[in-house]
Amino acid sequence: MLSLKDSLVVLKKTRALLEGHFVLSSGLHSPKYVQCAKLLSKPSYASIMSKSLASKIKKKFKKIDIILSPAMGGIIIGYDIGRILNKETIFCERVKGKFKLRRGFFIKPNSRVLIVEDVITTGKSSLECVRLIKKFKSKHVGFACIIDRSNNKSLKIKTKNIVSQVKIDIPTFKRNNVPLSLKKLPITSPGSRFIK
Repeated sequence: MLSLKDSLVVLKKTRALLEGHFVLSSGLHSPKYVQCAKLLSKPSYASIMSKSLASKIKKKFKKIDIILSPAMGGIIIGYDIGRILNKETIFCERVKGKFKLRRGFFIKPNSRVLIVEDVITTGKSSLECVRLIKKFKSKHVGFACIIDRSNNKSLKIKTKNIVSQVKIDIPTFKRNNVPLSLKKLPITSPGSRFIK
């Protein structure tokens, strides 16, 4: 398995973990920004992370029938983990604001489902996936992600149910509470919500 130190090197090398002064899509300011799409765009590095995460998943979850990932961020990592573990892997997508299974995807009743994401921050997408699993009368076994930055503050997700390759505590600040050291840096507004 890849160590935390080596994982951080990979994230920085692929520019999936950036340092600076960022205004997040939430409006909060942060000294770090995570964009796992940058890691996943480099297959050789992504493969190293996927193999390590898959090893952790095998240790934690003894029986998995199917992997479910939320679109868009979870699709690539979900697929790669499914390939390594030899498990069927599907994804859900938002239709009128709610996650749904489309494209002929289906969860058989009583299946044991693992939710795989790129990053877990608030846990909102993951919990929406849990509701979807329950709709199909199946059992949610846990969560897996490349980066867990929930800081134990996820919406009702118990951190013992999260398997991650990297756990990072990234501070965020409201606009009126930004530290002086951060204020001195030029502001970047990353994230897909700002793309036109």
